[in-house]
Amino acid sequence: MPREEQVTFRSGELTLRGVLHLPDDMEPGERRPAFLVLHGFGGNKTSDNCVLPCRMLTGMGYVTLRFDMRGCGESDGEFGRIICLEQVEDTKAAHAWLGARPEVDPERIGALGSSFGAAVAVYTAGVYDRIAAVISSGGWGDGARKFRGQHPTPEAWKKFTDMLEVGKRHREETGESLMVPRYDIVPIPPHLRNNLAAKSVQQFPAETAQSMYDFVADDVVGNIAPRPLLLLHSSVDSVTPTEQSIEMFKRAGQPTDLHLTAETDHFMFAESNVRVHRVITDWLEKFFPVRVSVNA
Repeated sequence: MPREEQVTFRSGELTLRGVLHLPDDMEPGERRPAFLVLHGFGGNKTSDNCVLPCRMLTGMGYVTLRFDMRGCGESDGEFGRIICLEQVEDTKAAHAWLGARPEVDPERIGALGSSFGAAVAVYTAGVYDRIAAVISSGGWGDGARKFRGQHPTPEAWKKFTDMLEVGKRHREETGESLMVPRYDIVPIPPHLRNNLAAKSVQQFPAETAQSMYDFVADDVVGNIAPRPLLLLHSSVDSVTPTEQSIEMFKRAGQPTDLHLTAETDHFMFAESNVRVHRVITDWLEKFFPVRVSVNA
């Protein structure tokens, strides 16, 4: 069985907590390529969209690290205060920590993310050239356009944008954050909500929604090339509009692959879809294969 290790590392002044997975066939002195596996909006490292990709990738021979972003799960930080650019910093810190592990080839660390985590993975790789490969599942490249698709009626869009304005005024007038229910920010159909990890954040400060609105991975996705990028999305995504990955694909350099699947929904990894697994396996074998090096 693959080995697991509970770990901690620092991101600025905060301590983040994660789980390191090592392939069961690793020999002493080996260095393997690795993946950071990033959880979704207000989730944590116990979500199926983290645990199952780690299981898949570690089974293929990669080292993997899943961890709680600041303000999520067991990590430090104000619980539920999620700011996109701070998650980018957490991802950089996780990369630096993982690259210092003796089991890992520091030049071959990729990032895999789902939903919010996918947007963070793409953005981080776009501004930080140490990320060697990216897999994005159900991600988004333009927060404002994404929210417009998630709140499609005039009434829903007015409610959402009014919430942003009220949140700003509340902060200015009181010095405190206006707390907003999860589904007022990102609607999720009731039949998909059981895919959320236990102890997922249910209330967020309005500043979280504003940071997402302002987050534009589209602006930096073109910087990833010539490092490989795989964009996965359901063609009938009930949470994040499918056009988000299509637009990132248009803006990306090569090599970039885009796969839309009709037999999945937003929580693609949690569904353990065989076709998705095969796409990832084939892509990794071509663009980011397991190569073992040995410590000098």
